[in-house]
Amino acid sequence: MYDLVIIGTGVTGYGAAMYAARLELSVAVIGDVDGGTITLTDDVANYPGFKQLTGTELANEIKGHAEAYPVYIETGTVQDLIKDEQGFFYVITDKKTYLSKSVLIATGMKERELEVPGHEELRNKGVSYCALCDAPLFKGKVVSVVGGSDAAAKEALLLAKYCSKVYLIYRKEQIRPEPVNARRIEKESKIEVITKTNVTEIIGTDRVTGVKLDKQYNGSDSLSMDGVFIAIGGIPYSELAVKIGVNVNEKGEIIIDRSSKTNILGVFAAGDVVDTEFKQAITGVAEGVHAAYQAYRYVNETEFVITCDR
Repeated sequence: MYDLVIIGTGVTGYGAAMYAARLELSVAVIGDVDGGTITLTDDVANYPGFKQLTGTELANEIKGHAEAYPVYIETGTVQDLIKDEQGFFYVITDKKTYLSKSVLIATGMKERELEVPGHEELRNKGVSYCALCDAPLFKGKVVSVVGGSDAAAKEALLLAKYCSKVYLIYRKEQIRPEPVNARRIEKESKIEVITKTNVTEIIGTDRVTGVKLDKQYNGSDSLSMDGVFIAIGGIPYSELAVKIGVNVNEKGEIIIDRSSKTNILGVFAAGDVVDTEFKQAITGVAEGVHAAYQAYRYVNETEFVITCDR
């Protein structure tokens, strides 16, 4: 029996595990992507205490801090989550079942796909969701990034280190990166921003050769290029939460209060899977730490009755 089982092995989960273990809760952390999506980020310069490092380095630092305490870590997939009549949770993985007094859901989100013709046929043939993974494959090539967020801007900046030209295509009137990245975009001559425009088709047979647009740009409704990188947000991994009755919003994000509590007693949530507007590694870790403290209070203030058949 654990006091707290954390579902998610990203920085949010590991940060929460460290803090919960400091409070002397028995903690298990389970997830199938060690380090989480931050490991796909090449440049992290907005996490206090570290002027600049990679996402993988940051994840390893936080995981190492958790491992300094008696935290059990399993690499695996959580297949089911059940709450019984006594208030205990069964966290069922592909390897075994964990019994816990509380649960923290820090499962993050997956990339939102660009649902246009050519996307599926050309996935991994020029269509990518990870500049850090694939940018070197496009050295000297022309590519585009679809999206206008800070994440999209970072993808474009990284690609500009390798590619001869990077189009940043966004459907709204203005891209919305953090100010420092907006300035970098403006200064980078290889990046050309196209706003108020949608990609309607990805063109190519064996490889990407271009995209079609919903309006003309420089006299044409198509652009020739060698790769398309997609950064249009994510879809939260909240299915387990929904299954046990946790409230989510219209985007599928778990609704939490300022203490990272959900509407189900003993269930907490933090990170990219929750309904907070500002999603960063630092905010996810902070939410996770807050959740760890609330789990500590919940476990110590709740009278748990264990029946003899357990």
